[in-house]
Amino acid sequence: MSELDSVPLVPVGPSVAALQRLMEAVRLGNAFYQEKFRDIADAPLASWEEFIRRVPFTTKAEWVADQAAFPPYGRNLSFPLKHYTRLHQTSGTTGAPLRWLDTLESWSVVVGDWVEVLRHAGVTAGDRIFFAFSFGPFLGFWGAFEAAQQLRCLGIAGGGMSTALRVRVIFENQCTVLCCTPTYALHLAQQAAVEGWDLSASPIRLVVVAGEPGGSMPAVRNRLSQAWNGARIFDHHGMTEVGPVTYEDPAHPGNLVVLEQSHFVEVIDPVQLTPVGPGDTGELVLTTLRRLASPAIRYRTGDLVRASRRLPSGALVLEGGILGRVDDMVVVRGVNVYPTAIEQLVRSVLELGEYRVTVDASQPMVELTLEVEGSPTEAMELERRLRAQLGLRIPVEAVSQGTLPRFEMKAKRWRTVGAPV
Repeated sequence: MSELDSVPLVPVGPSVAALQRLMEAVRLGNAFYQEKFRDIADAPLASWEEFIRRVPFTTKAEWVADQAAFPPYGRNLSFPLKHYTRLHQTSGTTGAPLRWLDTLESWSVVVGDWVEVLRHAGVTAGDRIFFAFSFGPFLGFWGAFEAAQQLRCLGIAGGGMSTALRVRVIFENQCTVLCCTPTYALHLAQQAAVEGWDLSASPIRLVVVAGEPGGSMPAVRNRLSQAWNGARIFDHHGMTEVGPVTYEDPAHPGNLVVLEQSHFVEVIDPVQLTPVGPGDTGELVLTTLRRLASPAIRYRTGDLVRASRRLPSGALVLEGGILGRVDDMVVVRGVNVYPTAIEQLVRSVLELGEYRVTVDASQPMVELTLEVEGSPTEAMELERRLRAQLGLRIPVEAVSQGTLPRFEMKAKRWRTVGAPV
């Protein structure tokens, strides 16, 4: 298969047998999907095309409503509650937090997929991996921490540590791999400079990022690599509801490869709810094929992706990684503006400082303004690039370093004033 072959409808990796096992588990014990699929006959689905034609989509709002109606865990449980051994919770950045349960078998799928992610990143036995992560109920890097043990790496948990202490631990333990969000990797580098650590002597050779789209953006990747003394940046994405979904294409940084042994992938028009063509941007829809304890079936993730080719191995590639979210777009004077576009332009100018975007919806025409921790010269240059790339005049104000909020998990840099957009 050529690297430029178009994307076929029927997946290369997962088998129809895997689909049938999933649907049988749901039929036997999952009250949420039993009710949702009550109009589907008991006869097993014979093909992926039949699955797409007959099975309805699932949304996060449905799960949230189900957990509210049947607290605390809802009914998306394929087995009796006594079989479940782990609880995780979504970050709540796009609504009410969602609790998610796993059995031992289901959790082993998450860890196994993380083993694949770390192997593709080039992690080997003997690496010392620092996890700059809170280790609270958010799924985050829990699976990665256990996968590192399976790869015989030394895993060091940073939960509860201050940023300054995390920097010290990285240097004193000569950690070779760092796992965190892109935003926090930049903040750690900035804090290292404040604390007097010589980043040119940084032991970190690899930074594995997740939680934000920035890891697939060239400008963000360049800033991260420069900040960590030329370390390689490796992107990945996943969700509490489905586990690890992708890993970075080693031959084409900035693109993500789907772990299709665990996920059936669709890309749809978010308005028409129909499949988009190869290379067209659409909403990512996932079905978990092996994490059966609390399955996601035709789950509308809200992530925008572009699937245009497969690797010679047959693996599906998402060009440019996660391009944005369906609900994040803001229309400014007739121009569609995505946070990812702003992030890319900011990082093409700004060094390590933070930034914040204010959406003013108090007037008939929505307006954007930016605050950046940088010099007035950098602010002027960013204004110029925003106008050149977006065709919009967006005022940019330079503020002092340390003025804007810092984030360990997913950054919340956009705020709205006035009426909702």
